Amino acid sequence: MSVLIFIDHADGHVKKASLEALTYGADLAKQLGVAAEGLLLGTVTEDLAALGKYGISKVNQVSNEALNNLDAQVYAKAIAEAATATGATVIVFSHNQTGKAVAARVSARLKAGLVAGAISLPDTSNGFVVKKTVFSGKAFANVNITSPIKIISLNPNSYKITAGEGAATVNQLSITPDAAKVKVTAVNKVSGEVPLTEAEIVVSGGRGLKGPENWGILEDLGHALHAAMACSRPVADAHWRPHHEHVGQTGVQVAPNLYIAVGISGAIQHLAGVNRSKVIVVINKDPEAPFFKAADYGIVGDAFEILPKLTEEIKKIKG
Repeated sequence: MSVLIFIDHADGHVKKASLEALTYGADLAKQLGVAAEGLLLGTVTEDLAALGKYGISKVNQVSNEALNNLDAQVYAKAIAEAATATGATVIVFSHNQTGKAVAARVSARLKAGLVAGAISLPDTSNGFVVKKTVFSGKAFANVNITSPIKIISLNPNSYKITAGEGAATVNQLSITPDAAKVKVTAVNKVSGEVPLTEAEIVVSGGRGLKGPENWGILEDLGHALHAAMACSRPVADAHWRPHHEHVGQTGVQVAPNLYIAVGISGAIQHLAGVNRSKVIVVINKDPEAPFFKAADYGIVGDAFEILPKLTEEIKKIKG
């Protein structure tokens, strides 16, 4: 018996969301009194043994460069085989793009119960009850998994990463993956200082900024905070900003520690994509803007006056 944690990676590096999943899986294994092991498909440049500091005792690797590009069906089959080979009774994914594409397929292959979007460790006092968000984060559900094998995908930025001492052993699994049905012909990378999906701080702008020519004051604030840049859907639809920066129900869903919304009214579709943020700060000159109802802190005023002053003060504090 063991808890098997899927380790997602890109460009040769383990993703931050996977470090959360490793910490979560290790704590769950401790709670269940079983071993915690990682599973990595493909190759990375990082030292896999060093992942032991997140609480796992072993990293199982299927070292095949063909697995460096995601093919959900190929991944699902390989993960299911690895789970069987390692005797895993619980499998943990991050609820990111990879986890969303793969976890359900693994669940079907192993006839395992799945809870997608978990936010805390299961309650094992009476069954195996996992708490998750529902209705775009407006409510919570407690789901009891009764199948012999259980699968959990963890909402990003919902569990604190903790690192200690220790090293993991690296075990090469002899699994031959199926030929990929998806062929990658080109990779167009989005350039930027901070990946939006893994950012601790996100600074987002809406139509209140009046046009793309005014985005500089928002970018200055973002650079001062080392934040990722984002925008509302109307801004992306108007081509003021690229669509990959659009956050909301129909765009990228984020859960940073701090989300700063500038000139965004706070339509329900936008809130659905950002309401898992730990702290929301709203800057808007309209005191009746719906976003203020969801905000932890609000500033009523003109963004063109507030942002330069706010940026200046942040730079002073950071030296």
